[in-house]
Amino acid sequence: MGGGFRHTTVLLNEAIDALVVDPAGTYVDGTFGRGGHSRLLLSRLAPTGRLIAFDKDPEAIAAATTGEGAINDPRFTICHAAFSQMRDQLTARGVEHVDGVLLDLGISSPQIDDPARGFSFRFDGPLDMRMDPTRGESAAEFLERADERLIAQVVRDYGEERFASPISKAIVARRESGSPLRTTAELAELLARTVKSREPGQSPATRTFQALRIFVNAELEELEQGLSAALALLAPAGRLVVISFHSLEDRIVKTFIAHESREEIDRRAPFAPPTRELRLRPLARIKPSEGEIAANPRSRSAVLRVAERLGADA
Repeated sequence: MGGGFRHTTVLLNEAIDALVVDPAGTYVDGTFGRGGHSRLLLSRLAPTGRLIAFDKDPEAIAAATTGEGAINDPRFTICHAAFSQMRDQLTARGVEHVDGVLLDLGISSPQIDDPARGFSFRFDGPLDMRMDPTRGESAAEFLERADERLIAQVVRDYGEERFASPISKAIVARRESGSPLRTTAELAELLARTVKSREPGQSPATRTFQALRIFVNAELEELEQGLSAALALLAPAGRLVVISFHSLEDRIVKTFIAHESREEIDRRAPFAPPTRELRLRPLARIKPSEGEIAANPRSRSAVLRVAERLGADA
């Protein structure tokens, strides 16, 4: 299980500094992980403050509720659910607005470093890759049933992999030979034979493993839904704080903030009031310091974006 694996929270102080506008407010940590952001946030809240966390991973829920690391704080609640469901979950608890939403995207070090989860090509384990292994289709199950065209589309679109077509052909050929891929080592070996060139220092498996993980967990779709849910929940002056780790995620966050920070004008009536008011104001784009990157190389690609809610709900 993931309890024995360490996780170093990326952009910890920067995220919480940007998030907390009212220590007595209500906040959402949409990606609890191992609780680094949540624990620091709780230390910044007043006795009347409140934190509601979400995570799909049962091991993250266990880390928050059992054992030595459990958070025993009446201001804290955790939900075993995707952050895209935050609005429905909070409404059911009588919470209509919050003062800040934090999303730390991607996967945590315990998920990567646990071979049983199947996220990493560095360890041999079942080819699973689900954030919540109790629900949905594993990567192995997807590769066993998908046709060549769909596999290539997933690898190309979610991994930005230029060898998507030969990869999909090799996967299907192996499956048709009677030996479908079952483990991370089997997939990594196939990719090493199929991907003929790669950027210096990058494994031939990197982009395909990323693509399968994003697809299996519907990460980009969840991000789009989660951003919309967060915007609907944020009170005026509330903060949206998002940490992303690759260009596909960051592009969605950047586009969402840019779209919501522009008025929409009816060009047929240019002097009429805007058809949609400004709802967000971009505040910051922050990268890890050189010191943080040296201490935690996995933080190198992180980008933190901060925006503030304007006005009332549209």
